[in-house]
Amino acid sequence: MACVRPQPAGTSSVQGGSLVAFKNNWGGGGVRERAPCFSLPAAAAVRAGQRGAAPGSARLAASRAAGTLRREEGRGAGSEGPGAAPLLYGDAERPAETGARAAPGAAEQRPACACSQKPCGCQKADVNYAFLHSTDLLPACNGEITTMSFLQDVVDILLQYVVRSFDRSTKVIDFHYPNELLQEYNWELADQPQTLEEILLNCRTTLKYAIKTGHPRYFNQLSTGLDMVGLAADWLTSAANTNMFTYEIAPVFVLLEYVTLRKMREMVGWPGGCGDGIFSPGGAISNMYAMLIARFKMFPEVKEKGMAAIPRLVAFTSEHSHFSVKKGAAALGIGTDSVILIRCDERGKMIPSDLERRILEAKQKGFVPFLVSATAGTTVYGAFDPLIAIADICKKYKIWMHVDGAWGGGLLMSRKHKWKLNGVERANSVTWNPHKMMGVPLQCSALLVREEGLMQSCNQMHASYLFQQDKHYDLSYDTGDKALQCGRHVDVFKLWLMWRAKGTTGFEAQIDKCLELAEYLYNKIKNRDGYEMVFDGKPQHTNVCFWYIPPSLRSMEDNEERMSRLMKVAPVIKARMMEYGTTMVSYQPLGDKVNFFRMVISNPAATHQDIDFLIDEIERLGQDL
Repeated sequence: MACVRPQPAGTSSVQGGSLVAFKNNWGGGGVRERAPCFSLPAAAAVRAGQRGAAPGSARLAASRAAGTLRREEGRGAGSEGPGAAPLLYGDAERPAETGARAAPGAAEQRPACACSQKPCGCQKADVNYAFLHSTDLLPACNGEITTMSFLQDVVDILLQYVVRSFDRSTKVIDFHYPNELLQEYNWELADQPQTLEEILLNCRTTLKYAIKTGHPRYFNQLSTGLDMVGLAADWLTSAANTNMFTYEIAPVFVLLEYVTLRKMREMVGWPGGCGDGIFSPGGAISNMYAMLIARFKMFPEVKEKGMAAIPRLVAFTSEHSHFSVKKGAAALGIGTDSVILIRCDERGKMIPSDLERRILEAKQKGFVPFLVSATAGTTVYGAFDPLIAIADICKKYKIWMHVDGAWGGGLLMSRKHKWKLNGVERANSVTWNPHKMMGVPLQCSALLVREEGLMQSCNQMHASYLFQQDKHYDLSYDTGDKALQCGRHVDVFKLWLMWRAKGTTGFEAQIDKCLELAEYLYNKIKNRDGYEMVFDGKPQHTNVCFWYIPPSLRSMEDNEERMSRLMKVAPVIKARMMEYGTTMVSYQPLGDKVNFFRMVISNPAATHQDIDFLIDEIERLGQDL
C-alpha cells in the first residue's frame, strides 16, 4: 500500500492512487482552495524496484507516476471561492478580507516522504524543511539528500499545477485585486533567510494566484497553451544555465540555434536557408533589430558617427501594425514622428497605393525612406498585408522590406494556410515568434535576415575577453557579437525539442486546428442574435472580432447613446469573467470602433466545446447589461 502524505485537519485523504480535493485555511482569515496533492501509488514504486532501480529511485518513480486525478466533488468552474457576485457598472474594488497578513502559503504543511515502505525508512524521512535553509542545499557538504528531496517537492508542486491547468472544472484565474494580495500575504524581502519550508509555500502560493495560460478556456493573449515537451526543455535549459554568446560555453545550444534558424529561413523561402538570424527577447526586439540593420545597410557610418551624420530617415508601416515599430524608432533615435502610418482597408490590410503615395511625399520633403515594415498577422484583426505588392514597391524605391510575422509566421508550417504569406520570401528580414501560434513556451522570437554577415557587421564590438581570434575552433560559431545583448538566454532548445517531438506535420496539424476553431466560432455568431461582427467576412487568422449586444441595446437606434452604452459592455463582461474565473478573452477599441471582443485561439487544448462555453458565458454574464 502506498505511503500517503499526512493531511491537515479538515481535509480528505488520498487513497488508492486517486486524488480527492480538499480545502485548507491559507491564513488571512478566509478559507481558500489549495491545489490538490498527487497520490503516490505503490505499484509505480514496485515497478521501479523490479527494474533494479537504485535505492531511493522507487520513491522518485512513484512520485512521477502520480495517480489519476478525480475532480473536486460538487465544484464547477463558476462556483469557486468568494467574490463571484456579478460586477455591475461602476463597482469599486471589493474590500480586502480581514485577518492577519500571512507569509505566502503560510497555512500549508510540508508533505512527508513518498516511499512505499512500512514503516518508512527512506532518507527523506529525516529531512525537516522547517529547520533547513538554502545553505543546506548543494553545493553544501553532504547536501545531496536535502537537495534531491527539495527539488522533488518542487517538481510535485509543478506537476500539480500542470495537471490542474488542463482541468476545465478549475478556474482560469483566482482573481484578487492588488490590494487584497498585498494585504493578505507578506511579499516583502527581508535581511534574514526563510526556511526551505517557507520557500516551498512561496512556490505554492505563487502558482495558486498565477493565470493558467495553458487552460483550454484561456483566450486572452496571442501566447497560450502549455506544451509538455517545451516545458521539459525549459527545465533543462534552466538547469544548464549557460549563455549564448560563444560556442565554448554553449556548444550544443549554439549548434541547435544554427540548425533551427536555417530551417526557419528555408520555410520563409530563402534558397538553402541562406542568410542569418538570432533569437531575441520577443517580437518587439526582433523588429527593432530589423530597423537597426536596415539603417546600417543604407548608412553604415551611423554606427560610429550617429544620427547627426546621416539624413532624416523615415519608416513606413500600417496603421494596424504593432506599436513596437514606433518604439524601436524611439529607441534608435529615429523618432516616432519618422514612422509614417499607412492606411488600411476595412479588413486591416495595408493599402499599397497609399504606401507608394506616402513614399513619394517623403522623398519630396527631402526625407530618406529606409524601411517598410509589413505585417503578417496584425495583433487585433489578424490581417495579412499584401506582401507581393509591397515587395514590388520596396524594390522600385530601393527600400528595406521587413515582415513582422510575429503572430502570423507560424502559418508557414501549414500547407493549407501558408499562401497568406505569399511574397515573404522577397523580404530582407522577417520576425517570427514561435511562442505565439506554435505554442512554444515564452519567450521564443526569431529575427531572420536574408543577407549573411550583415548582423555581425552592424553590431560587433570585438570584445577581446570573449571573442578571441586565436581560439582552436571555428569562430563563426561565436554568435554573441552579432547580438545587442551580451548575456543572452537559451531560447532555441524548447523550439528545437518540440520540433523534434512533433515534426513539421505536428505543428501543421496544431495550427490548422486552431484556425478551424476560429472559423467555427465565426460561423456560430455571425448570424446569432446579440452579436455583430467588427468586419465582414471570414477572418484570415484566428482573430475573431465582435460585439456582444445585450437585450437592452438590441432595439436601440444606432446613435451616440447606443455607442456610449455599448462601449461599457465588453469591459464589464471581462471583469465578471475574471471574478468568476471561468474564462478570459481580450477586448479593445480601435479607431472609431468602441470596445469589442478580440477572440484569438492558439492553444491546441481548446475544443469546439470550449468555444460553445465561451459564447454561453458571454451571454450569461452580459444579458442584464
